[in-house]
Amino acid sequence: MTDKPLKDKKILIVVAYNDYQDLELKGTKKVLRSAGAKLETASSSLGTARGKFGGETRVSVLINEVDVTGYQAAIFIGGPGTVEYVNSNDAHRVIKEAAQAGVVLGAICMAPQVLAKAGVLSGKKATVWASATDRSGVEILQAGGAEFVDQPVVTDGKVITADGPEAAADFGEALVRILQV
Repeated sequence: MTDKPLKDKKILIVVAYNDYQDLELKGTKKVLRSAGAKLETASSSLGTARGKFGGETRVSVLINEVDVTGYQAAIFIGGPGTVEYVNSNDAHRVIKEAAQAGVVLGAICMAPQVLAKAGVLSGKKATVWASATDRSGVEILQAGGAEFVDQPVVTDGKVITADGPEAAADFGEALVRILQV
């Protein structure tokens, strides 16, 4: 095994332009970069996206212009701004095209809701952020045909979901494992 197992892999990371979850982005990117992956960030606007906790990331492609050809994975980062994509036709198009092309799909925190709304979680096991008082994410997954699994990271075929910032490194590692195959 090479020390850079993803050196030939190109990964699309989708963030909300405002209020993405900083720790999820940072933790996931750290693992993927250390594995040698080339990362490109998409959002609803170009420029500098801002995280919930003040982080910043450069957006180089608009989500409505994404062509999944050439990417080996498409990953959606969570955070409160993720609601921008839950019912987004552009996000759903990217997800459906990625699934049809056999591209690995990843989503963390609230973002698995976007996958469910896009219709790619039917019959799949998945996780999502939930609390004792807010189970809406679980309900959206189940309405999309997914089987909710209360674990930090869940892999089902080429779909990897995670439940929040504490799982970011493990989420990244799960992505590395599946992308090496």
